[in-house]
Amino acid sequence: MMIFFQQDKHRHLDTTLIASSQGVTFLFCATASESSEKQCFRSFYSHRTALGDRSRPSSGIRILHRKEALFWIRNVSLCLLMFLNFVATESGNCCRADEADMKSMNQDFAAPKSMLLSQSLETTPIDMAGVFSLIGVQNPEFLAAQQRVLEAAALRQLAAVQLLPTINLGTNFDSHTGTLQQPTGNMLTVSRQALFVGAGASAIGAGTVNVPGVVWNLNVSDSYYRYLISRQVQTSKMANTVTVNNDVQRRVATAYLELVRAAGIRSISWQARQDFAEVARITKAFAKAGEGRPADENRATVELLRRDNDVIESEGKMLSASARLAALVGLDTAVRLVPTDRWAVPHSIVPEPISLPELLTIAALRRPELAEQRAEFAQTLLALDGAKMLPFSPTVFLGFSSGAFGGGSDIASALAGSTPNASGQERFGNFQSRADLDAIVYWSLRNLGVGNKAQIAASESRVRQSEWQQLIVLDRVRAEVATAYVRVHARFHQLSTAEEAIRESELSWREDLKRIRGNDGLPIEVLNSQRLLVRSRLALLNTIINYNIAQFELYHALGQPQSELLVRNAIDVESTEDVVPSPK
Repeated sequence: MMIFFQQDKHRHLDTTLIASSQGVTFLFCATASESSEKQCFRSFYSHRTALGDRSRPSSGIRILHRKEALFWIRNVSLCLLMFLNFVATESGNCCRADEADMKSMNQDFAAPKSMLLSQSLETTPIDMAGVFSLIGVQNPEFLAAQQRVLEAAALRQLAAVQLLPTINLGTNFDSHTGTLQQPTGNMLTVSRQALFVGAGASAIGAGTVNVPGVVWNLNVSDSYYRYLISRQVQTSKMANTVTVNNDVQRRVATAYLELVRAAGIRSISWQARQDFAEVARITKAFAKAGEGRPADENRATVELLRRDNDVIESEGKMLSASARLAALVGLDTAVRLVPTDRWAVPHSIVPEPISLPELLTIAALRRPELAEQRAEFAQTLLALDGAKMLPFSPTVFLGFSSGAFGGGSDIASALAGSTPNASGQERFGNFQSRADLDAIVYWSLRNLGVGNKAQIAASESRVRQSEWQQLIVLDRVRAEVATAYVRVHARFHQLSTAEEAIRESELSWREDLKRIRGNDGLPIEVLNSQRLLVRSRLALLNTIINYNIAQFELYHALGQPQSELLVRNAIDVESTEDVVPSPK
């Protein structure tokens, strides 16, 4: 039905109403004269021409003159106004009701603030390079290993300087009152005093200086082998430092990837909650309208509550992973660490073309644990050689002292001739220079040689223990490389399966969600699809994180070699395809 109101420019027609309904056209003409039918027809055809209709209807046209037309125009206008007012009122009420219901439903299914456990904590973004840079600054295990290296270096220096003499500077005062026995056996009562000042100490009577000023006292072979052993000890401690550093880096990398995993689980949990909230809203709307079952609404609500628990649990895992990583790098565990990686992406550290035998060779050359064992084995060999040389190596003692020595006694200070030993000297004085040189060289057989034999047997046993320990560590390294190699390849093949599963899960979920929005399917179907989608997302996330962890474990098992040992040219990579021999 089309209605046009128009006033002719010549004012021959006051109002023209053209109404078309079911093939019949009515011309309501309010004219100045009831005989102006031709003018009414011209107005009708001008309106049809304006609409693009140039055909002339042969029937179904009715002309109403002024009085009748005015009556119909007034009634039709009133009916139209009433109809439009009714439509507008009902539409406004319906929209306001829908808006109120939507607002109420959104409030019902909104996430509670209690789920945000870490909202009040201070957050600090961090990446893999950042946590690695903190290992040598904050990690106590690595710092303790560094101190052990410094201790070994100091002990090596101490072993080296054993070839240098020791200097002693000092003084001593000796006073005796009472009976002494002379070399002839004669008992003599005397009161005497002596004082020594210079290089050395403990100069008493006619004996040598007991603490020489310059002394060199050592066993030649023992000092030499101790120095060689100290070098191997330092090498062992340095290798141990590399071992500790690699192990800390592995644990830090794993902790960071676990933090990325926790962040991914948190994101998946939030996304799953939003998806289940949408299903709960739809089922509640259908149940409220009487088009759905209350049981479906209850089931969707329970699933939404379970997703709330998953979100809270993911928040707790996020805080736990942050605390573990902060403890490893020496940061405040109260600060929440947030990974800068927004996506979990597979990272390949060890190139794919390298075969397992080649990786085992690289590990045997690069693992610091094996270098540490080699240094310890060298220590046992040197200790065995030293034990065998000890009975034939002399112990050398050289001592030199020089200083001022003086004193006196009551017998020597008596008048000359009054007693056999009287000389009339001062009671205390007579200081003059004194020099002593002592040289002693001797060989030792400990416990009649039985002690030396037992020492050699113990050294031989330690050599054999070190050999077996080397094999134990080598087997452990080989097992770690093989295990990490298999784990990397298994995780790699799981990636494609997990990606395919998530694509199929998303298609199933979207199809079921579309069906329940049209009230065609059962809510239980979309709930099952959503559970499968959540499990597929978690499976893909876990596969990616496990693959990255396996890659770093393989890199750690190889001893973290330089990139030059892992790079392969394209022409050097052997083809893995089966080669079918040509028939002869």
